[in-house]
Amino acid sequence: MKTVKIKKGWQFKIAGKPSHRIENRPAITHVAFVPDQIPFVKPRLMVQVGDKVKIGSILFEDKKRPGLKFLSPGCGKISDVTFGPRRVIHEIVIALDNDERFKTFEILTEPVLEQIERKLLIDRLMNGGMWPFVRQLPFRQIADPDSLPNAVWVSLGSADPFQPSAHIYLKGQTDFFEFGIKALRRLADTVNICRYNETPVKSDSTANYVTHRLFGKYPASDPGVVLYHTKKNAAENRDWYIDGQDVIQLGKFLKTGAYPIDRMVSFSDGSFENSCHLKTRMGIRLKDLAPGIINDHRKRWVVGGVLSGYTSIRDDFLDLHQTSVMLMDESHESELFGFVRPGFKKLSNSRSVISAFSSAPLPINSDMHGEQRPCINCGYCAKICPVDIMPQYTFKSIYADEIEEALACGLLDCVECGLCSFVCPSKIELTDFLVDAKHRYHKEINQGV
Repeated sequence: MKTVKIKKGWQFKIAGKPSHRIENRPAITHVAFVPDQIPFVKPRLMVQVGDKVKIGSILFEDKKRPGLKFLSPGCGKISDVTFGPRRVIHEIVIALDNDERFKTFEILTEPVLEQIERKLLIDRLMNGGMWPFVRQLPFRQIADPDSLPNAVWVSLGSADPFQPSAHIYLKGQTDFFEFGIKALRRLADTVNICRYNETPVKSDSTANYVTHRLFGKYPASDPGVVLYHTKKNAAENRDWYIDGQDVIQLGKFLKTGAYPIDRMVSFSDGSFENSCHLKTRMGIRLKDLAPGIINDHRKRWVVGGVLSGYTSIRDDFLDLHQTSVMLMDESHESELFGFVRPGFKKLSNSRSVISAFSSAPLPINSDMHGEQRPCINCGYCAKICPVDIMPQYTFKSIYADEIEEALACGLLDCVECGLCSFVCPSKIELTDFLVDAKHRYHKEINQGV
């Protein structure tokens, strides 16, 4: 087992960390698939409003890769298809039947798995809607099935305490996890299983599979960070990765022949009483995760992580890859003489406030504590970046439309963790600039594909 220690990053000091308590959510009436949160996919709808679907029925496929299918997380009737800007499909909503049925797929036994050809296994995963869970660096898109990665990286546990704990979603699912790992080993010669340090390993049968033990601050558990600190040649830059919970789903699909829709989601509203792990299902509406929360304009819904996620609303649905939901206080009031206050309870990485010297968890809100100003070359972003790029120079290169210079500054090494935006005293959304530039570069190099 290898040990990887990440020195840079940020130690989370945010109050409301989800407890290990598991809650079940009651029956719901609607689920949805959210295509616009999947990068670099152009959906071709295979259903229309009024159609009946089963769990596992095809909803749409990728126009660029017709074999890449996306399946229904519910059984019922297509009640709505909503569109965003430029007619991009936002949501495909399914009104659930009282008695849901599954579309069946061929079961794969272990002896067959050991002999199956790689291409046949990939075709089975693509037809079964499981391939979208396997993603590829550095652009974090769905993995290219025609390529052969140097390795597949599996993440168990997270340096972000607001993500689901591995030992919780692994409980009772070890057989499916092990089967999923065996399937991944048919896809690549090397499968690296990375376990973050804070995840308990006592009496854990998956401990024998772990190849890398990770230590460090957020985002030390990110596959891109681990790869950056362990890679030996440029060929590894396009490695694949998958979350541990998705490995369970993959194994469950192959062993049972049914499209798995169960999901473990971490939920936090900033309080110890309500923050927990939720046993729910794929595509659930956000307000159904927290049925006791009223429509309060003073609360912001954040999906996918407080630093790396995105803002949503209570009537939106959980997308395919996200397993973390947080309610954050909206702040609409300015702080009187805030610039001269010592900052005992102000969340910051800057040593100019007293709270930087304490490890006590602090509440968080959406206040920017200032407006955007020009970059002052303070270097805060470079000091905290876990992959040693200099975001301020990368940002300026992008702003000047010098993409080659941005690449030389390490644009493709960016792991989209959000730390550079968090620490920037000029309030520049550096992460958004870098992610947008990566997407534009991906589009440029894949024109005509």
